[in-house]
Amino acid sequence: MRHLQTLLGHLRLCCERFPDKRRGLNTTYPIGDIGMAAFSIFFMQSPSFLAYQRQLSDGHGRSNCETLFGLSRIPSDNHIRALLDPAEPALLYPVFAAVLSELEQAGGLTAFRRPGGHVLIALDGTEYFCSDTIHCARCSTRLRANGKVQYHHTMLAASLVAPGHNQVVPLEPEFIVPQDGTEKQDCESRAARRWLAAHGTQYAHLKPIYLGDDLFSNQPLCEAVQAVKGHFIFTCKPPSHKLIGEYIQGVRLATHNVPVKHGRKTFTHRFRWLNAVPLRDSKDALKVNWFEIEIRNAAGDVTYRNSFITDLAVNRRNVAELAASGRSRWKIENETFNVLKTGGYHLEHNYGHGKTNLAALLVTFNLLAFAFHTVCDQTEELWRVARAKAGSRAQFFNRLITATSFLVFPSWRDLALTLAFAKPPPRPP
Repeated sequence: MRHLQTLLGHLRLCCERFPDKRRGLNTTYPIGDIGMAAFSIFFMQSPSFLAYQRQLSDGHGRSNCETLFGLSRIPSDNHIRALLDPAEPALLYPVFAAVLSELEQAGGLTAFRRPGGHVLIALDGTEYFCSDTIHCARCSTRLRANGKVQYHHTMLAASLVAPGHNQVVPLEPEFIVPQDGTEKQDCESRAARRWLAAHGTQYAHLKPIYLGDDLFSNQPLCEAVQAVKGHFIFTCKPPSHKLIGEYIQGVRLATHNVPVKHGRKTFTHRFRWLNAVPLRDSKDALKVNWFEIEIRNAAGDVTYRNSFITDLAVNRRNVAELAASGRSRWKIENETFNVLKTGGYHLEHNYGHGKTNLAALLVTFNLLAFAFHTVCDQTEELWRVARAKAGSRAQFFNRLITATSFLVFPSWRDLALTLAFAKPPPRPP
């Protein structure tokens, strides 16, 4: 479990850089322990994990918090919330870079590589907190039909995705919050441009292609991608981009039909495209390449249709691959947001709101837990065997929390060996 242990070491270093503001609290917990305790809840997918470990510590003199997460003592939930609130989520962002570094070293990025050596990074927004009463200075607001104000937190998420691959790698989020010096509410598009300015350069060596929905198909965002040496494939529906709609109606489009079999059923994938279309009606308009995929069944009925713009040249040889890449944008909905909200991470659960940063910081810990799990799935053989023995993701984490609720494991390797039925569990002292 070398890669997991390395990542936990990076996380510990970042947690130790949190501002240590005791605010009169009668506590001497190391600030690094506070951060690692919060992370352990999300990694183990159990809000009760710390309570179980306190019981173990009382009975055995130590706990898995000590042996697995390096805590000297187990802080209370109130201490965690109070001491973490001043910490900016950006203090944890170097750990996301460490995640990709571990994947690259172990060959775990191979499954995410596309032709030409590109990787796909999907960008999309999601809400992770909503309340009619609880709020802070960083909440966004909306007016409900009954005239009451509703408070919510939203983030622009980024994930490494790939067609035909059911795993994703969460990257640094960009939080959609009220911005200094502006009266307008923050939005997904502005958050995406901030994300690219802050993180785009560090991912340039991966030759990224950024994916986004129809709202991303505008010149400022496309230029922001190119400014950090990236490429883009954004959904672009002609009804919402009238100039492009006029162009594709006025010319004969290049067309390519591909028969595709799914089991006993045969479908026809029809691709159409047009290069060098102006994105807007202005002299400085960016020229983009438009393409469409339409899927028909054997009876000729259309079962799927979507269209995209890209800065990559479109031709008969690559249009199918470009369409598959563009359609992978949905993986940030299905394999990221859906898993985070329904797959044990409880993204929308209020673990603590705080007055400043707590809600965003806990979400960042949650994303890192998801990223660490992906690294384990891709690089740790014992972890993979244990996952396979459990049969399902939910059952695996049920076994993980059950085993650590009753027994203390000296290392992650010993825990993984036990879950993989390769070694008997340790005897209680």
